[in-house]
Amino acid sequence: MYRYAQTNLQLYHQLRLEAYTDDDLKLIAQAYQLILDLFTGQFRSSGKTFIAHLVGTASILASFQVSIKVIAAGLLHAVYSQGDFGGLSKQGMNNAKRERVRKAVGQDVEEYIAYYTAFTWNANQIPKIYSRLEELDTIAKDVLLIRLANELEEYLDCGLLYCGAAKHQLYQEHDTHLLSKMAEYLGYPALGVEIAQVLQENVSTILPQELCNPTGQTFSSLVLPNSCQRKLPAWFYYHFNQRFANLKLFARSVLNGMTN
Repeated sequence: MYRYAQTNLQLYHQLRLEAYTDDDLKLIAQAYQLILDLFTGQFRSSGKTFIAHLVGTASILASFQVSIKVIAAGLLHAVYSQGDFGGLSKQGMNNAKRERVRKAVGQDVEEYIAYYTAFTWNANQIPKIYSRLEELDTIAKDVLLIRLANELEEYLDCGLLYCGAAKHQLYQEHDTHLLSKMAEYLGYPALGVEIAQVLQENVSTILPQELCNPTGQTFSSLVLPNSCQRKLPAWFYYHFNQRFANLKLFARSVLNGMTN
C-alpha cells in the first residue's frame, strides 16, 4: 500500500496538509471536473478506474510540492490521448479540444498537457531523452517530471502485473536505471529510488491469472453501464481502434522475438 491519493477527496486533503492555497485547490477542482466529463466509465486493463490513475499521478507530483500548475497538468496528462470529448475523433489534439481545456484550467496548464502529449516516450526514446537532459528548458523538465510521475503510478501496487502480460512486457522494455537518473537530474532522487523499488516489486511478484486483465483489453477501455449503449458509428470506431492497437502490440512482440 502506498501513501498517494486515489480519489479527489484524498488529493484535496493532501494539498491542504501541504499548505497549498484555496486558489490552488480551486484549480485542481476545476481540473477534476474536467476529467469527470472526459474519463467517466474508463478503466485501465487492470480494472482500476482511469480517474484513479490520473489522481495518483497528481498526488505523486504534489508530494514533491511542485507548482500547482504542474500538478493540474499531471491530473489532466492523458486528456488528449485518452479523454472522450465526444464524436468519432477520440485521440489526439485539435483546436476545439485545446480550447475546452484552456477554458477549464487556463493556458499555462493546457500548454503543459499539449507538450506532454507531443513528448514521445517509449523504450527507444528514453535513452535519447537522457542523452540530452542538459538541453531541456524549464517547461520540458516539468513535462519530464510529469512523465516520471506517471511511470511510477503505473508501477504502484503491482499495477502492471494486474494489467496483464502485454502491457507489463511493454513497460519492462523501459530502462529503469535511466528513469532513476533522470529523476535525480531533475532534483528528485527519492522519485528515482521509488521507481526502481516498485519496478522490482512488479518483477518479483507472481499473481493468480484470474486477477489479471479483468477487462480483457490490452489498454484502457470504456465500460458502459447496462442502461447505455454506443451509437453504431462510435461503436465501430472504438472497436476498430482497440483491434488495431492489439495488432500493433502483437506485431511488436513478434519482431522483438525475432531480434532476440
